[in-house]
This record gives sequence, C-alpha cells and structure tokens, in this order.
Amino acid sequence: MRTLLSIFLCCRLLVIATQGATLAGQPVHGGATVEIRFPVAKSFQNIAAQGGNPRPEVGRALLTFPVGFDSTRNWPILIVTSTSDFNRTSPMDAEWYRKPALTEGWVLLASDATVKPRLDSTQWRLAMLAAALESMRTEWPQSAKWPVAFGGFSGGAKRSALLGAMLAKTGSIKTCGFFLSGINEDRLSEAYRNYSPGGDFLGIPVWLSSGLGDNVAKPQDHDRVRASLERTGFKRVRLERFSGGHQVKKEEVARALRWFREVAKF
Repeated sequence: MRTLLSIFLCCRLLVIATQGATLAGQPVHGGATVEIRFPVAKSFQNIAAQGGNPRPEVGRALLTFPVGFDSTRNWPILIVTSTSDFNRTSPMDAEWYRKPALTEGWVLLASDATVKPRLDSTQWRLAMLAAALESMRTEWPQSAKWPVAFGGFSGGAKRSALLGAMLAKTGSIKTCGFFLSGINEDRLSEAYRNYSPGGDFLGIPVWLSSGLGDNVAKPQDHDRVRASLERTGFKRVRLERFSGGHQVKKEEVARALRWFREVAKF
C-alpha cells in the first residue's frame, strides 16, 4: 500500500511540474508538439537580412517535448535543419524525427521565420535558429546548459554541419552530436576549418546514415565523407547503412540519439 501511495505521489508531482510549463505563451506538455512565435532581436535580423533578405521580426518554431518533460530538469535537444531545395523549411522535416526524439527522451526543435526569404541562406537559417534558442533561454535559462545535437537530411545535413560549427564557435551551446543522413559531401570538415570552433569539436560524435539504394548520396559518397572526416581529425565517426534509398530512417535516428547519450554520458 505504501509503495502504491509513493508511486501516486510521484506521478502527481510530475503532473504538477509539467502543468505550469509554458513557452512563448504556449502551454507545454510532455509528449506533445507545440508551435511558438517569438521576437527576433535586431542583431539576428541583421544576420538574416544579408544578401538582400527581408528583416524577420517574428520567428516560428515547432517543438516536441518528451513524455515526463519538466523544464527544471536537463534535456538534450535535437535541432532539425532541412534542405532549401523545393522550398522546404525545417518544420516540414520535423515529423521524420519526432517519434525517435520522443522514444529517446529528446526535445525536438525546428525553427523558421513567419516571412519567406529572398535567399534561403545559411545566415538566414542561423539567425532564426539563434533567435529560437534565445527565446527558449529567456524563459528557461537552465536550457542554455542542455546538450544539443544537429540533424539533417541531404542538403539539410550539409546545413546542419555549418550551423553546428558556427554556433560552436560562439561557445553558446554544448554540442553532443551530428546526425547526417543522405550526405554526399563533407561540409563538416569545411566548417571546422572555416570557423575554428576549437579542438574539442573534433571529439563530437558524427553519425552518417546511408541508404544502400540511395542514388543521390550513394554509399561510396558516404565512404568518402567518412574518410574525409577522419583525415580532418574527427575521432568518433560512425557510418551506418540501412536498406532503403534517399531518405531518413527513423530507426537510425533513434540509434544515433542513443549513441550520443552513451558517448556524452547524460
């Protein structure tokens, strides 16, 4: 009887903790996805406006929170970045990662603006992501210490590599992994050389996900990416193949997130 009472009290405390959580005016519940709007600071507007883009004053983001989410605890964040091909935005790709993130206990974040850019540049993506993270940290300061992984598919994988290095350079995030699926060029080494995020960056685990039937980013392309990363000095590179084509395999996302936890011990 005492054991059942303890379980009940623990569950009740968990409910109370999560009931009061809000972000950008939206109630946050474990296991749910919310869309938020947030102001974009002038400094981020300046970055986004490079190349003749409009100045985005308001951003938007999709976030999924794991079951049992409590903003006072430590949670890893998976940041999803899409390719700019076919006018895709990161929230469009979020569904591919939602179930693995829920299963493995990760917060999922995909950012965007409320206006369309003239040029969907890396600077545009960087500004909107930084503004989304700032919005989260304003309300939940402790989230600045949460581990962050970057995930992307095809052109989104290349963009993830660039964004990860650029943010790591600022020292504002604690990067714990890269999930790069369907990637045919090593942009991570290029980003490391261009942005010099520090020697610790080479210890971040990198998961390359390759479809055996991928005719866009072929298996041999992934072999070359792995070899290039290892020549650069990345110490933890895994190339995993799956039966399928040019796609994101949800089971592989889950395996990668599990590995990032194992390496970083969180």
